[in-house]
Amino acid sequence: MAMDPALTHPRIAYNSTWHSYPTIGVFSVRSVFENRPHEPTKVVGYEGRRYLRMIGTCNGLLCLHDKQREDGLLSPRAMLWNPCTGFTSQPLEIGGIFSVCGFGYDHVNDKYKLFVIVEKKSGESFTRIFTFGPKSTWRTIQDFPYRLHDPNNKTILLAPVGLFVSGTGTLNWLLCSSRTSFVAVLSLDLVKETYSQISLPSRDSDDALRVFPHLSILRGCLAVCYETKKTHWTLWMMKEYGVPQSWTKLAIIPHHPLLLDPPRNFSLVPVYMLKNDVLLVISPSCKFVLCNLNDGSIDFPNIDSSGDGMTQLRPLSRGVGGRTYHIYYESLVSPSHFGLPTCSSEMRLFKPSL
Repeated sequence: MAMDPALTHPRIAYNSTWHSYPTIGVFSVRSVFENRPHEPTKVVGYEGRRYLRMIGTCNGLLCLHDKQREDGLLSPRAMLWNPCTGFTSQPLEIGGIFSVCGFGYDHVNDKYKLFVIVEKKSGESFTRIFTFGPKSTWRTIQDFPYRLHDPNNKTILLAPVGLFVSGTGTLNWLLCSSRTSFVAVLSLDLVKETYSQISLPSRDSDDALRVFPHLSILRGCLAVCYETKKTHWTLWMMKEYGVPQSWTKLAIIPHHPLLLDPPRNFSLVPVYMLKNDVLLVISPSCKFVLCNLNDGSIDFPNIDSSGDGMTQLRPLSRGVGGRTYHIYYESLVSPSHFGLPTCSSEMRLFKPSL
């Protein structure tokens, strides 16, 4: 069974989006907060198949996407991996390429589910939910109501991967319009397999969407970060899922010069928040930063990523670009818990050559 996240220490797993590496880097969130400015936080590398990316995480399981080459063709697949135990599930064949996706847990039916929009060579697309199990199944559901890109500049998704909110059984995407100030959350209920929209906190009328907001998960809740008046960021948290009235202003973070050097039109990305109101973020200058919301101070953690095998990327201590990140809590949940065949050889510790 899954361990209570409150009893375990969170970890961050990441992979490269700029280059094709078969490795995934993992490091402790706790050490990022506690080691500064002393010894660096060490990254542990895991090696698997090439073209690997992470779709999402819940209950200590990471959902990985790879493209196994068969007869000269790339066959998209997905599998579950528990970094704590080392076990992976046997791959799930997707049957087509996909970009919009999400992974989560249906707590009512006790099932892990993968949502994808499968795109065929013919140009057709199908919205499907795959259910992991001894005989993995899929269902075609109602078409996804929005696109990543729209030539008419209508409302679009800001990111292809949905965020899973534990305990709600939902995947969530941020909707935005470049023509208007419209922003909202698109929610997919993995239990009912239906969509809904959740309104976001209102913005000042004179706040143009020069920098799109960012949706994240903090303390198990949806959170959204706006840039406001080009002078600061406003961080909101939805304390009761699905109830717009529960949006609460969590923090106002001023535009610190070190956060904006070099200046870029990127959003501030909240990553993790301690109980003492110290917030780990990715700054617009693409660096990990610790922001103390009590006294306004900032600090740059020292993260040693030399062991991740991603040789063409800048060290994490200098910049986080070219990577995607997922926070997970260690658990003893095994892919075999739900009858999935397991294979312990898919992922292994990466040992850099000397």
